Amino acid sequence: MKPSSIIRQHLAALRALLVLTVILGLAYPALIWLVAQLPGLQDKAAGSLIEADGKPVGSSLIGQLYTDADGAPLPQYFQGRPSAAGDGYDPMATSASNLGPEDIVDTADRTSLLTLVCERSRAVGDLDGVEGGRPFCTGGGVGAVLSVIGPRDATGKVAHPTRVVSVNESCDTTDRPFLDTYEGVRVECAKPGEDYAIGQLVPIPGSVQPQVPADAVTASGSGLDPDISPAYADLQVDRVAAARGMSADQVRALVAAHTEGRGLGFLGEPRVNVLELNLALDGTRSGG
Repeated sequence: MKPSSIIRQHLAALRALLVLTVILGLAYPALIWLVAQLPGLQDKAAGSLIEADGKPVGSSLIGQLYTDADGAPLPQYFQGRPSAAGDGYDPMATSASNLGPEDIVDTADRTSLLTLVCERSRAVGDLDGVEGGRPFCTGGGVGAVLSVIGPRDATGKVAHPTRVVSVNESCDTTDRPFLDTYEGVRVECAKPGEDYAIGQLVPIPGSVQPQVPADAVTASGSGLDPDISPAYADLQVDRVAAARGMSADQVRALVAAHTEGRGLGFLGEPRVNVLELNLALDGTRSGG
């Protein structure tokens, strides 16, 4: 290839680089910035920040923890959804646990999603004065799962068990499993170090009607969800009112004022922004 051809090719590439840099690196970002300054968009472009006493206290798009130094919930504040993002609502570590509904057995180094949900439900029930039980959970707040051991039939089911173990109830902490017998076989607690994978795993639903809403015990996909359901907000009204010396009707009115309907009338579910509601309770909400 002639030197002149090489030079022409390099000059063409350089011109393309300069043109694309101007269009995509300067003009396009400038256009988007100008659009973001339009009325109704400026606040969102700035991060939907909320101010109190002239200082930013958070974003309406990101949840916050309302706990003391030991991690205990502050009773005077509404609590948000659980978060798996870092230590909680960390925008730099946004994530979910990636655990699914089939994650039902605790191990020595990890708590199953089922037991985590059971623990959260029991804690919320204790905090807000309601029954914290829910289906597939034991009274002790762990997953109600049995390992049913015995010969299997053609479908893989253990039709005539010879041994049954409550896999999430360790003999170190449980004197009596949540069930006495299963299909005529005495239920045992789980002995530390033993592997019960040979058995058929059978979750036991029980007959509990949960009083704690699902969003109180499950984290969002991002771990940053700033909203809770009206049902979870209503569950907390009496506790917040008592802690603040207010009437339940006063607190309930604030909840109603900060409840948003479905997007465009049909998208998603009604929701309550926890940060905005708590700031309204403190009487310091301004901005955003």
